[in-house]
Amino acid sequence: GGPVKTGKMPEGEKTRQCKQEEEQQQKEEREGLIEFYSSYQELFQFFCSNTTIHGAIRLVCSKKNKMKTAFWSVLFFLTFGLMYWQFGILYREYFSYPVNLNLNLNSDRLTFPAVTLCTLNPYRYSAIRKKLDELDQITHQTLLDLYDYNMSLARSDWSTLSTRKRSSRSLLRHVQRHPLRRQKRDNLVNLPENSPSVDKNDWKIGFVLCSENNKDCFHQAYSSGVDAVREWYSFHYINILAQMPDAKALDESDFENFIYACRFNEATCDKANYTHFHHPLYGNCYTFNDNSSSLWTSSLPGINNGLSLVVRTEQNDFIPLLSTVTGARVMVHDQNEPAFMDDGGFNVRPGIETSISMRKEMTVRLGGSYSDCTEDGSDVPVQNLYSSRYTEQVCIRSCFQLNMVEHCGCAYYFYPLPAGAEYCDYTKHVAWGYCYYKLLAEFKADVLGCFNKCRKPCKMTEYQLSAGYSRWPSAVSEDWVFYMLSQQNKYNITSKRNGVAKVNIFFEEWNYKTNGESPAFTVVTLLSQLGNQWSLWFGSSVLSVMELAELTLDFIAITFILALRWFRSQQQLSPLGRPPNSHDNTAFQDEAPGLSAPHRFTVEAVVTMLPSYNSLEPHGPSRDGELGHE
Repeated sequence: GGPVKTGKMPEGEKTRQCKQEEEQQQKEEREGLIEFYSSYQELFQFFCSNTTIHGAIRLVCSKKNKMKTAFWSVLFFLTFGLMYWQFGILYREYFSYPVNLNLNLNSDRLTFPAVTLCTLNPYRYSAIRKKLDELDQITHQTLLDLYDYNMSLARSDWSTLSTRKRSSRSLLRHVQRHPLRRQKRDNLVNLPENSPSVDKNDWKIGFVLCSENNKDCFHQAYSSGVDAVREWYSFHYINILAQMPDAKALDESDFENFIYACRFNEATCDKANYTHFHHPLYGNCYTFNDNSSSLWTSSLPGINNGLSLVVRTEQNDFIPLLSTVTGARVMVHDQNEPAFMDDGGFNVRPGIETSISMRKEMTVRLGGSYSDCTEDGSDVPVQNLYSSRYTEQVCIRSCFQLNMVEHCGCAYYFYPLPAGAEYCDYTKHVAWGYCYYKLLAEFKADVLGCFNKCRKPCKMTEYQLSAGYSRWPSAVSEDWVFYMLSQQNKYNITSKRNGVAKVNIFFEEWNYKTNGESPAFTVVTLLSQLGNQWSLWFGSSVLSVMELAELTLDFIAITFILALRWFRSQQQLSPLGRPPNSHDNTAFQDEAPGLSAPHRFTVEAVVTMLPSYNSLEPHGPSRDGELGHE
C-alpha cells in the first residue's frame, strides 16, 4: 500500500505543474506585442491601477466598498465634466479670434500727403453759359412768385433774350416738369392756405418729382428754403453739365489766377507739382504732391517745412444760387486716393491765415478670420469705378453708381461713369430724378446693401488735423502786401481784405503712430490653457492624455474582437445544409445521431473560447483534457 501512495503524489504534483505551465504560457501569449484583455472589466481595472491620472486608483482600491466606489465614480466623472466644460470655454474663445491692439511710435522722415484745394467758385463756363443764363432767368421768376424776391441777374443779357426763346423752351419744359413749390407742414395740411393760423414759417419748400408715366409723384421737401433752392438749382445744373459730350470742354483752369504763391520746404512750387480736375460744386480743384514718381518728404516738422499757399478767394463769374460761401476748400489725403471734398474737406476763410498741423496715423488690421477687412478690394463684390486704390468710400460710391445704372438706366454725374453707361440727363432720361431720390433713400437705409458689401481696408493711413487762425495780412502790413501782389500777380481786386487767404500745412511732430493688431489667442496659448486646466483638475500631463487615447483604442479593439467571435459562433451554430431561417425541428432530430459528436464539440469549444465579462480569472482546460492527461 505504501509504495502506491508514494507513486501517486508525484503524479498530482506533476499535473498541477503542467496546469501552471499552461496558464503561464497562456498569460505570456496574452502579453505579446499587442496587449489584449479578456474582458472590459480587466481593461478598466488595469487602466485605473496603472494610470497617472489622480483619483483613478480609488475606483479599484475601494471596489469592496460599493458606497466608496459610487462616490469616487461620481466625483471622477464630475471632475471630467467640469474640465471639459472649461475646455469648451477655451475653444469658444479661441475660435472667436480675439486680437490685441499694439500701439507703436515711429520716428522717420515723413512722406508729405496729397493736398487738394478747390476754388469754391463753380465757373460759368463758356460752353454752357447760355443755358445757365436761361436757368437763372427761370429761377428769378420762380423766386419772385414764391417769395416776392427780385433776384439780380449779373450775367443775364435781357436784350438778347428774344433771340434765344426757341432754345429756352426745351429747358423751360423740363423745369416746369420739376417745379419748385411750397407745401404746408404735416400738422397744418388740412388748413386752407389763407387761414390766419398759417404763416410763412409753416410752409415747407421743395420740388416735385414724378415717374415717367406721371402715375407716382413725391415732394422732395426741405425745412430750409435756402437748402431747397440750392438743391433744386443744382439738380437742373447737373442736367446741363450732363449734356456736354466731352467733360474736357469744361476745363478752363487758370492756376496763376487762383494760386498767387506756392512754396514747399522753402522751395517754389511749379506746375509739375500739381494736377487739376473740375468739381461741379467746388469749381476748379488742384491736387499737390499727387505724383507718385517724385513725392515730397518732410525732413523737419514745423510751419517752415511744409506747404504754404496764397490763394485768391474772390468769386468772379460765380453762380450765386449754387455756391453760397466765399473762400477755398482744402483737404488732406493719401496719395492714390480720390479727394472726396464733401467728406473730409473744410473751408478756408478770406483774409485769414489758416495754419493746419498734421499728425500721421497708420492702422494695420489682421485679415482672414480675425476681421472682415480686405487687402486690396479684389474680394469685395463691388467693381471699383475710380482710378485709385481701394478705400471704403470708393467702394460705397461705386456701389451706389452701379445700382444707379441698374435701376435708373443712367449714371449720376458726380461719380465716375461705368463702361457702356451714360450720365443722367432729363432730355434723354425723363424720370431719372424721381428714380435717383428714391434710390438715394434706399441707399441711406442700407436697402441696397452697400455698407455691408464694402469692407474696411486692412491697411490705411489717416491724418489728424488741427487748425489755427489769424488775420492776414495784418493791418500794418496789408498795404505793402497788396502792392506786391498787384505788381507780381496783377492783383486788382476792389475788396482786398476778402480777396486773398493764406494756408500753411505742415507736420506737427516727426513721430507718427501705428495701430496694429496681433492674435490674442494662438495655438500655443490654447495648448497652454488646456494644459493648465488638465493639471488643475487631474494633476496629470500629456502622457496622461496618451493613456486615455490608449484606453479608447483598447476598448474599440476588444469590442471589435468580441463582435467578430460572436459572428463566427453564430455561423458555427447553424446546421450544415439547413437554411439559417429554418425551424424544422424534425429534420434536425433525424440528422442528430450522425452529427451529434461534432455538434457537441463545436458548442463546447465556442463556450470555452468566449471570455467572461465578469470573471477576471483565465479559463482552465476542459474536462476531456484532464482525462487525457491522466
